[in-house]
Amino acid sequence: MKVDRQFFHFSGLILIFLFALSSFTMAAVEPDDVALSSQIEQKDLLKQADRLFRQGQLLEAEKLLKSSGRAERDHDVRLRLAMIYIKQQRIATAYEMSFEAAKAEPDNAFAFAVLGTALLSAGRFGEAEMILDNALRLNRKEALAWSGFGLLEFYQNRIDQSLEYLRRAVYYDRSNPDYIFTLAQVAARAEQYAESAEAYRHFLRVAHQADAGRRARIRGLIEFLRYLAVRPKLYIPAGAERTEIDFKLEGNRPIMEVRINGAQETLRFVLDTGSGISVISDETAKRLRIRPVTRGGYAKGIGGDGTFEIVYGFVREISIGDVSISNVPVYIRKFHGSARDIDGYIGLSLVSRFLTTVDYGNLRFTLDRSERGNTAERTATQIPLRLTSSGFLSGAVQLKGVEAPLNFILDTGASVSVISDDVAGLSGMDGYLSERRMRVIGAAGITENVPSFNLPEVSFGEHSRQDILAIALDMNSINEASGFQQGGILGGNFLKNYRVTFDFKNAAVSFVPNEKVP
Repeated sequence: MKVDRQFFHFSGLILIFLFALSSFTMAAVEPDDVALSSQIEQKDLLKQADRLFRQGQLLEAEKLLKSSGRAERDHDVRLRLAMIYIKQQRIATAYEMSFEAAKAEPDNAFAFAVLGTALLSAGRFGEAEMILDNALRLNRKEALAWSGFGLLEFYQNRIDQSLEYLRRAVYYDRSNPDYIFTLAQVAARAEQYAESAEAYRHFLRVAHQADAGRRARIRGLIEFLRYLAVRPKLYIPAGAERTEIDFKLEGNRPIMEVRINGAQETLRFVLDTGSGISVISDETAKRLRIRPVTRGGYAKGIGGDGTFEIVYGFVREISIGDVSISNVPVYIRKFHGSARDIDGYIGLSLVSRFLTTVDYGNLRFTLDRSERGNTAERTATQIPLRLTSSGFLSGAVQLKGVEAPLNFILDTGASVSVISDDVAGLSGMDGYLSERRMRVIGAAGITENVPSFNLPEVSFGEHSRQDILAIALDMNSINEASGFQQGGILGGNFLKNYRVTFDFKNAAVSFVPNEKVP
């Protein structure tokens, strides 16, 4: 690559020299002056591109870098392009460009940090860890590498370590909005609500070009975090150490009875591992006099026009069987279609204090917070899970006909499984396309005529099922928020064949096949 740069400079000298001969008023240009001028031009180019990137103007930054004439040979330029492509979910291209740069410049810490980030975004965690470690060996102040390690720890549910690494990333680069935003997310997950609110405020100061909708969402979230910061500790369990209740399976979704705020009225809630926090319908909230704490603009979701209003609420107590959980943040949301027959959704944050078992065969739901726990379940073969940036649980799924494993979200609240439009477009997948068109009810409304596929075999760990129906959806908004690519959702039509135990403490799940399938 150094040879190419020298030739470029030399070619420039020839052009400048010829131009100088045509005008006697121009002074001759010394070679060192031209080289210095080229270096200054490159620094200005990279500075402008970095500024556009941090302002979220990705297309403008890409156009600037490509128009410079350096995009084919200059690794500094190509690494900036790779960062843009990671943001645009063009992970394969970003990987190739950063790999070439790291190979050509083995002492370039930033090249290894970009390569590690690309691998992390692709869900190749083991490789990402090795590459990011090498970046820090080369430069202990490489903020992108610290941020990558922060995300890697978060995905493995090691929240305290994640916070430490992300704080370092922000310390070394206080003007990078991505590091600040991720720190805010993880601080909220760690229940450091004051720190999270401050980080989000810092983000708004730095990312002043963020669109109005996103700024509105963050301002609403800051207000909610401030509210939570002065409340007593959240999600406080009380009552029995272990409870076991019946549930009904409707549309492949476990629906159970809960009580709110000590009332005798029983409510119908879906166990929804596809939601980070719990949700209550606006009608039920109104009936129970649960008032909104604050509003936060509109969020992206599946169905309808793709958006729904964010309304935050707070529930004093939720009781499930002989267990109660106090101080529970919730979303208050309008429900659509058949979802109006239920009162809410139990999210991951509510049940993550327990060893949680969903026995689909016997229609039994168990919460266990005893130290001994359910030893029978713990001795079952466990499959590792990752926690996405948006709070989903993700695991590696193998589809017959697709060579590499794909990351799928485990979602007890989804009636059927899902593959992304990108997976649906893979070679050979058209052979599994079904004539059936589906009606999908999501957070944002209802979508009609959604294409479906009959997948010949779906495997999760050592467990496989044949002929699994899956719908194809645009998962770009989910992937943007997840931090690493998700190929689909493992829904109730797969999960119902097992007794499923979520071990949140160890970031794992175990499956035991049912003797009878509901």
